[in-house]
Amino acid sequence: MKAKPMTDAEIDAARERGRREAESQVHAVSASYDAKSDRVVIELDSGYAFMVPRKLMQGLGDATPAQLRRVVVLPTGNAIAWDVPDVGFLVDPLFRGIVGSARWMSELGRSGGLARSAAKAASSRKNGAKGGRPRKPVAK
Repeated sequence: MKAKPMTDAEIDAARERGRREAESQVHAVSASYDAKSDRVVIELDSGYAFMVPRKLMQGLGDATPAQLRRVVVLPTGNAIAWDVPDVGFLVDPLFRGIVGSARWMSELGRSGGLARSAAKAASSRKNGAKGGRPRKPVAK
């Protein structure tokens, strides 16, 4: 089945949607690696800046500080990237806390749930004293 050719009006409308979407996203003007805090620092065209812990960013776990310092902002300002390792991130998702694929994010959440702390242990004891987690109703 052949695709129906787009009309000039449809093309113009698509371009306008793309322009509006691009304007609504954050854009980087610079990016750098701060070895002291082990974070990637991204400065935005709005004047704001934010930092992302390197260890949370998918693909940067084994990168050396020398490699991390070679981060570049793509000309459009919508992404940052490294040649080595071959890793890149869109700025808007990074700004919203998305630091990798869905699987990567799921694994980060799972590993956080496995963390042990005095507060978590105390909470578990408190819940256990109440009889534990409530049972889920059985569907009939």
